[in-house]
Amino acid sequence: MLDQLKPVAGARHSKKRLGRGIGSGLGKTAGKGTKGQNSRSGGGVRPGFEGGQLPLFQRLPKRGFNSHFNTEYSIVNIEQLNVFDDNAVVDADALIAKGFFKEAGVSGVKVLGNGKLNKKLTVKANKFSESAKKAIEAAGGSIEVI
Repeated sequence: MLDQLKPVAGARHSKKRLGRGIGSGLGKTAGKGTKGQNSRSGGGVRPGFEGGQLPLFQRLPKRGFNSHFNTEYSIVNIEQLNVFDDNAVVDADALIAKGFFKEAGVSGVKVLGNGKLNKKLTVKANKFSESAKKAIEAAGGSIEVI
């Protein structure tokens, strides 16, 4: 019955009460041994410390280069724009609403010319490739650089 349920023997144990007298078995030094850095209040070493040996993260070689002036665009190909209706205005908000990406890249949206566009659209973006410009204008649409 539900009112008779109880944990299996040994499944629950009380927490250690440190430094509460000799009779508790964890009095005086509270299970920390005697003397030394780890027995002190606030003692111990920081994460990654290896006793003065050169730490692993410093021994590993550095790789690559990260520019502080990096430009990051969310990429859209023109074949993906066929989901929009004719004469629609396509901008970053419309692309986010259709689920192309969660948010526009740090530097905005770039449209690339991969695929074929079948709709007449007004596309607003931060950058366009030359092939994307030609394809959008060939389909009767227009581009607008933000």
